[in-house]
Amino acid sequence: MAFDSLTEKLQNVFKSLRSKGLLTPEDVKVALKEVRMALLEADVNFKVVKRFVADVEERAVGADVLGGLNPGQTVIKIVNEELVKLMGGEPEELKVKSANKITIYMMMGLQGAGKTTTAAKIAGKMMTKGRKPLLVACDVYRPAAIEQLKVNGQKVGAEVFSMGDQVKPVNIAKAAVGYAEKNGFQVVILDTAGRLQIDEELMQELADIRDSVEIDDRILVVDAMTGQEAVNVAKTFDEKIGIDGVILTKLDGDTRGGAALSVRAVTGKPIFYAGMGEKLSDLEQFYPDRMASRILGMGDVLTLIEKAQEDFDEAEAAKLERKMKKAQFDFDDYLTSMNQMKKMGGISSVLGMMPGLGGSQMAQIEDAIDEKKMARIEGIIHSMTPKERANPDIITPPRKRRIAAGAGVEVADVNRLLKQFEQAKKMMKQMPGMMGGKMGKRGRMKFPF
Repeated sequence: MAFDSLTEKLQNVFKSLRSKGLLTPEDVKVALKEVRMALLEADVNFKVVKRFVADVEERAVGADVLGGLNPGQTVIKIVNEELVKLMGGEPEELKVKSANKITIYMMMGLQGAGKTTTAAKIAGKMMTKGRKPLLVACDVYRPAAIEQLKVNGQKVGAEVFSMGDQVKPVNIAKAAVGYAEKNGFQVVILDTAGRLQIDEELMQELADIRDSVEIDDRILVVDAMTGQEAVNVAKTFDEKIGIDGVILTKLDGDTRGGAALSVRAVTGKPIFYAGMGEKLSDLEQFYPDRMASRILGMGDVLTLIEKAQEDFDEAEAAKLERKMKKAQFDFDDYLTSMNQMKKMGGISSVLGMMPGLGGSQMAQIEDAIDEKKMARIEGIIHSMTPKERANPDIITPPRKRRIAAGAGVEVADVNRLLKQFEQAKKMMKQMPGMMGGKMGKRGRMKFPF
């Protein structure tokens, strides 16, 4: 997961600060030296790091102890505020015109950044806002690019405009806008061609499209896993074509996170969204304050709540909660709970947004929550009869052997699951309100663990 290494290093620095009663300017300098090294190792632009550390030091050395905070916590608060400022302060959204006008986005980026998939993700986002999007296949060079856009468009339910691979992209773009005007589309998303490297031909083609239709947002899609190179690409595209904002893809991968911390500072352009997974729904608006909170190991409860509100089936969740309170929770409910967790990106994704978890702690949790183990559990449950799932108490040794054979596991695995299920059932009975639903009556979060 992005930032895990950085989070762990920063948490170690702050731990040493919290242990001190009073901080001297020397204490701050030593701590910020560690912060500087951690940021550089996370592939943050060195000029950005230098300016960031200087800004934090200037505030920290002269800072008064805030009410209720010790000096160490004051420094952490300053680091958090400077991180938020570094990434842009306030979140910025894509421009959207009034419903009777067409909004046009031009997707740009290098080959392999995830541009075509991201175009479909944006179309999906627009549809949730009540807009009618048109995806436009302007990549006439990459084999299967048009087909990929059609497949992804079908998945999100958005129409794809294509003229094949023998027409110039600029002509496709103009024809697509005309088609959108005649057919009531409100958003046009141009999926342009990428290259393995930046070249004059690519840039001229993008310039021709930019000059032929009225683009509202020129969106650069960059792969966060390329680190510092992503920032260099953003800078070059901005200089040659002009960009209005960036979408970072693969920020959920094993990336050092430097791009997220450098793009705004180097280009002055906002990060609109962050791609946090392969599913077409895995596109999160980029909130600088929430990202800073994640980086510092403080979690991201707001995003977690929003994901729950988007993905949870409220009626099903309420039903689960009622059954849990009455100790009627069965294996069918267990499967439902697991499926709802999958919709949110899996248990490790959810825990990654919980305060205080990061670095080695998350690594240990992810080791414990093995996806293969989860699949094995599902296999065992699916091998049970409906009666066995509803009433596990009837599962006798012969039934266990049949279930194990059907799931391709050992009887010991079935016994282990039955024991864990009983333990979980007891625990859930003691913790009403912590499972199912969206939000408790007083605004507390409920998780389907």
